[in-house]
Amino acid sequence: MTRLAAADTAHAARVLSEVREATLAGRRARVAPRPVIEESWKRMLRGGVDPEHDFRSGLLSAAEVRRRRAETPLRQVLHVLREGLVSVADAARHIMVVADADGRVLWREGSAAVLRKADGLGFLLGADWRESVVGTNGVGTAAVVGRPVQVFAAEHFVRSQTSWTCAGAPVHDPRDGRMLGVVDVSGPLETMHPATLAWVDSVAKLAEARLREMHSASLERLRAVGAPVLARVAGRALVVDRDGWTAAVTGMPYPNRVALPVSLAPGRRLLPALGMCSVEPLAGGWLLRPTDEPRPSGAVRIVLDLARPRPWSVTVADGVGTWTHELSPRHAELLFVLTEHRSGRSAAQLAGDLFGDPSRTVTARAEMSRVRRYLGGFLEHRPYRFCDAARVEVRLPDDPADLLPHSTAPAVVRARTGRVAPC
Repeated sequence: MTRLAAADTAHAARVLSEVREATLAGRRARVAPRPVIEESWKRMLRGGVDPEHDFRSGLLSAAEVRRRRAETPLRQVLHVLREGLVSVADAARHIMVVADADGRVLWREGSAAVLRKADGLGFLLGADWRESVVGTNGVGTAAVVGRPVQVFAAEHFVRSQTSWTCAGAPVHDPRDGRMLGVVDVSGPLETMHPATLAWVDSVAKLAEARLREMHSASLERLRAVGAPVLARVAGRALVVDRDGWTAAVTGMPYPNRVALPVSLAPGRRLLPALGMCSVEPLAGGWLLRPTDEPRPSGAVRIVLDLARPRPWSVTVADGVGTWTHELSPRHAELLFVLTEHRSGRSAAQLAGDLFGDPSRTVTARAEMSRVRRYLGGFLEHRPYRFCDAARVEVRLPDDPADLLPHSTAPAVVRARTGRVAPC
């Protein structure tokens, strides 16, 4: 059985090598690469990555690795990743690698022999394994597309990595959907197993579930701090954590979350969902007290920044100040569609733009409701559009093909390929 599996693996590696050689030579391969791999190879060719010579950017210093380890929320779930992956990876001649959102390797554990092989590939602590630097791989490509990816043998773009197999899954912060990093299991190609990707993804989801439990516990602690404060407040007020999640309210409906600026400070602040507010610090969060003052009049400037691979963001500048909100992949798609159609889109049109199915209006409306939590009065409905007072700017990648590379939304695919959108 083992000999048969080894033979199958060797045959698959030979086929993929032929596919890679044909594709890089501009010929039609007898077997097409998987779509996720083909799209990655196209990005590599556009970006000028050399498939025949690997490039290694400088390693982070030991002090910088320690700093990043201390600051990333991934440290809080490292034990979950270790328990779920390291012992099995070691027995199967694999290693577990944890990289941050910048693609920098922060932890490596597992088979000593495989760690030595990884050293030869430059897969070291502090190494930069972004796709744009080292080519198609389980860390960098999973980060770009935002979902689990397995890269086997010659599916790697750079030749020096084609004796390797890896399976990576992103780990997201359940508070805001932000990608914290990627957990990856890698090893020599003969150790590949088709179930590896599902295994890695399931452990990544366990880590996300643990982060969610920890966040719930922190909100309970903040609720205990905020309850006596709210008891002394007359009128509307709410207590939120540093990310805007609500712990307690008085005198108003209970919002699950309030969008906060990236850098919030005490004083009078305009929050799109609440209007003018008095902001006071609490241990672990903020006390927000809407003041019922009229919203400042005048022009509003909204900048949708999609130029970088991640993070995408929307920045609003109004009569009070400027604030920025990082966007999830779905909300980046949705706001891009609204910038393309300033006259507005109905729920059915948005569903077609995002999902290719105009009947999915319930999902489209739900996503718009979530966006309105942080853009508030800057968005109109019937149809959905930016308000007339807003001056909207969009920052796009230099190459249209690099627009939201993870996205399969029809409107984004059309924009990447230059096709004209239907009315």
